[in-house]
Amino acid sequence: MTIWEQELDSIKNEGLYRQLKLVEIIGDEGYAMVNGQSMLMFASNNYLGLASDHRLIRASIEATNQLGTGSTGSRLTTGNTSLHEKLEERIASFKETEAAILFNTGYMANIAALTTLVGKEDVILSDEWNHACIIDGCRLSRGQTMVYRHADLEDLESKLKEADHFRRRLIVTDGVFSMDGDIAPLPGIIELAKRYNALVMVDDAHATGVLGKDGRGTAEYFGLTGEVDIHMGTLSKAMGAEGGYIAGSRSLVDYLMNRARPFIYSTSLPPGVVASALTAIDIIKSEHVRRVRLHYISERLRQALTALGYHVLGGQTPILSVMSGQVDEAMKLSQALYENGIFAPAIRPPTVPVGTSRIRLTVMATHQDKHIDQVIQVFKKLAAK
Repeated sequence: MTIWEQELDSIKNEGLYRQLKLVEIIGDEGYAMVNGQSMLMFASNNYLGLASDHRLIRASIEATNQLGTGSTGSRLTTGNTSLHEKLEERIASFKETEAAILFNTGYMANIAALTTLVGKEDVILSDEWNHACIIDGCRLSRGQTMVYRHADLEDLESKLKEADHFRRRLIVTDGVFSMDGDIAPLPGIIELAKRYNALVMVDDAHATGVLGKDGRGTAEYFGLTGEVDIHMGTLSKAMGAEGGYIAGSRSLVDYLMNRARPFIYSTSLPPGVVASALTAIDIIKSEHVRRVRLHYISERLRQALTALGYHVLGGQTPILSVMSGQVDEAMKLSQALYENGIFAPAIRPPTVPVGTSRIRLTVMATHQDKHIDQVIQVFKKLAAK
């Protein structure tokens, strides 16, 4: 037996073994083919249902026909087109910042920002429930990292006092936390940042397109547009495309362009993807009804599951975590949902802490009332067993 087989056996014995499933989206009405079976999709980050929107598809095809399937190089060599620059301008306008810079993924955007902007004389103050790519960015940066308790402003202030001797202090937080669906206490974070002369970076991957009157994200939701120093976001969730970005001041973006290794040494996003993201921003800004619908059905499902006796985490977002606790319980619930035509995989360690395994339901604006009814009825049936 090889060392890898031994490690895999250990993973399997802990109930943490993972396998890929074949998933193909069916139209834009909330269904997908999972391993060849039609299922209601309640595990996607496609919050506004734009990934299969005909307007994004058409824009992608037109750009591909005109400019080809690949960008052929990094942005600083041959991979910069008018579409790339137009999308960066559109993102900056959307986030109400001076400039923006594209990356191939949100993961790369966080890695780029944290490893480029933080030096050995600096410190990062990071929420303990931040996404894995923030954690990895902190580890890879040359600075020190101080982790504060989740959304705990008192602990953050205590850490800021401890960090007063560092050259720079950077507070980094998810806007919407991807596993629990709660929203960062941004007003308090910004107040502390001003008091202790710190910068604020917000990962809006799960908030852009979802929170705020125009879907601009966490800062707009709290009426704090212009108060965040570094905006990070993705094009792959509510926007239905692929890629990530950092938005902020012109000098911030220019510095990243000249120093961020994930930007300098990566082939840029293909034209078709860039064109679809451009179209998505226009839709997000103009079709407010999608967000209204999304929040309405998310809250309806949350209230119904809570009334059935389930422990549901989250707040005013389309992420609903139905807590099971132990891995085997979460796996059994996920399998039961699967057998009833609902795709919602169990979330287990190391994605979440030990003892907090859960079913993470994610709602899409394209889910119909009958889809929400079906989920409620299945959970009701399972609760009665």
